[in-house]
Amino acid sequence: MIGSMIAWHLNTKLGLDDLVIVDHITHTEQWQNLVHRKYVSYLDKDELLDLLENYVDITAVIHMGAISATTETDFNKLVADNIHYSQDLWTWCAEHSVPFFYASSAATYGDGSAGYDDASIDHLRPLNGYGYSKHCFDQWVLKQVAENRPIPPAWAGFKFFNVYGPNEYHKERMASVAFHTFNQFSTTGTMKLFKGTKEGVADGMQMRDFVYVKDAAEIVCHFFASALNNKPAPNAIYNVGTGQARSFKDLATAVMTSMDKAPHITYIDMPEDLRGKYQYFTEANMSKLRAAGYNKAFYSLEEGVKDYVQNYLMKNDPYC
Repeated sequence: MIGSMIAWHLNTKLGLDDLVIVDHITHTEQWQNLVHRKYVSYLDKDELLDLLENYVDITAVIHMGAISATTETDFNKLVADNIHYSQDLWTWCAEHSVPFFYASSAATYGDGSAGYDDASIDHLRPLNGYGYSKHCFDQWVLKQVAENRPIPPAWAGFKFFNVYGPNEYHKERMASVAFHTFNQFSTTGTMKLFKGTKEGVADGMQMRDFVYVKDAAEIVCHFFASALNNKPAPNAIYNVGTGQARSFKDLATAVMTSMDKAPHITYIDMPEDLRGKYQYFTEANMSKLRAAGYNKAFYSLEEGVKDYVQNYLMKNDPYC
């Protein structure tokens, strides 16, 4: 999802089409994320490491690929794809002096009791294997830096908060609540949200820092363009959110309003497999990103949802 929108930004905003796109497509319709893109080659992820040595003019590696399901229980898969594969790409970039930008996750923050400040990560306690795999790679990266080992000439990790928007249609259960609201409300006339289930949290009032995917792509491409212009932003791990938490009720209401319908919400019990592993509140501290020179405004929740619903989800071709 985010990777395809970064490709969209590179194509349409920066005028670049010399892209090598890498993925491991498992969903029957996921190929449609490629149909509007301009690129020179497509590789399966299992082909990339062997073929990298044959490319002599690589500008940068933007690594968004991972097993991103917070419900993944096979930790060996998470280690292979989210840690070792990322380490291999980092090492190649360090050896070949190629900038490297990668996806971390707000899932690394766990239940939020340690805050959402990207200034320090050592004290974090993720709630699931996915979050831990991302945290482990973040720690490994910072260790390479601290021990003066070879590193890419420019690098950044991005702790994405709750990203929603076009091209997430293959993500099934892991797709955003915005996408699920549109589909569920379209077919049933209501949207099911979780009951509070925690003291002090009303029904539907679990809070998230929802960030529109176009903003997420713009931030990554800002760092890429800065490196390309020999004015790299400071190498670091950065939060990517908006800095403002909003409720799932707000999100669902914005979707239904953007459909020009009267909102209707039904509250249900939280599934057992999420209890004890659920973030009730996330809100990114964005000061570090701002201090690094990124000064563009973010889509508000209502603005992002309206663009997503009216310009994509309600169209015959919803792909960006």
